[in-house]
Amino acid sequence: MDLAFSDADRAFQKEVRDWIAANYDSGLKAALAQSKNGYLDKAGQVAWQKKLAERGWAAPDWPVEHGGAGFNSAQRYIFNMEMSLAGVPTSSPMGLKMVAPVILAFGTDEQKAQHLPPILNSDIWWCQGYSEPGSGSDLASLQMRADRDGDDYVLNGSKIWTTHAQWADWMFCLVRTSQEAKPQNGISFLLLRMDTPGIEIKPLPTLDQPVDGQQEINQVFFTDVRVPVSNRIGEEGKGWTYAKYLLEFERGNAYAPGLMNSLKKVRKIAAAELGDDARPLIEDHDFRRKIADLEIKVEALNATELRIFSAMAGGEPVGPASSMLKCAGSEAQQAITELVLEAVGHYAAPYTPAFGGGNEFHPGPDYSAPAAGAYFNYRKASIYAGSNEIQRNIMAKLVLGL
Repeated sequence: MDLAFSDADRAFQKEVRDWIAANYDSGLKAALAQSKNGYLDKAGQVAWQKKLAERGWAAPDWPVEHGGAGFNSAQRYIFNMEMSLAGVPTSSPMGLKMVAPVILAFGTDEQKAQHLPPILNSDIWWCQGYSEPGSGSDLASLQMRADRDGDDYVLNGSKIWTTHAQWADWMFCLVRTSQEAKPQNGISFLLLRMDTPGIEIKPLPTLDQPVDGQQEINQVFFTDVRVPVSNRIGEEGKGWTYAKYLLEFERGNAYAPGLMNSLKKVRKIAAAELGDDARPLIEDHDFRRKIADLEIKVEALNATELRIFSAMAGGEPVGPASSMLKCAGSEAQQAITELVLEAVGHYAAPYTPAFGGGNEFHPGPDYSAPAAGAYFNYRKASIYAGSNEIQRNIMAKLVLGL
């Protein structure tokens, strides 16, 4: 793994920085500063992703023939690092980073032509239909039925924890097409329109108290929903294979660059806030130790990510190592929100929902407003994409061979 940048790499780094400076405007920065999870509302998110698409950078990991950026491994690292260090909005992963790789790997030419261009340009918003009540970490136990009726499947059941289902135009969904085979072999992978008759979306309340319509998660109910068989990805009963492939992309993201940027913000907040001794909190030995401990973990994670992604550039899949990245990254995210909450202290108490559109007065500095929301929101980080307890089981079995 060669970490030395060439002159061409440094020129590319400057190109990325210049583009960010020209396109990441003050309005976007102000909106994102009040976000509890690094995302904008749908309108802001789509506007940002369309800017990336216009530049040809919306899908750095896609093949060039389908609109990918054509980055080499060094450029991919530089691009992700510069975007994270600049604190730009996080692109919604559902279309660009999750279902698109599955369509690219297992979809028909017709499915690729139908779905990839609008995903690339963010004209279509996607959500994920995996978990069900009683089938979360044990996903293979899912029971939502898809009974074959001529050229359609008829769906009955529900999906839960469905992120931004209220905004979605399409869902990629795991359904049970057979009760006779072993659980993993009776699952199929469907693409379906969210305006299909028989679909009902209900918001799920969360600790961070989202504004109505801006909730992050939902439960989706299906009653005799008809989906064309032609919307199935790959073979019937092979959906578990495609689902595991997708989860490598969901879990195997680069966490370290974003964590580095978040730690930089923690240091700024700690320099501005006073501790119990009326001195800047950053001078408190115990608080500095907590930051230093996290910085060591983030640097170790960064080295691990570089090693894994370098191997991926050589054609190796991320595989079960994605579980390691997910555990280390999500737990570091949670630890950072805890440090911010500790730093802002009582200013976090008057909770202000993100994107509320109201004019409620919030005492204290601007950075304190989203502190409580972020802390509560990130309690889910060690649960989604497969709980960290399950990820440790995967690592024990497939990485350590225990």
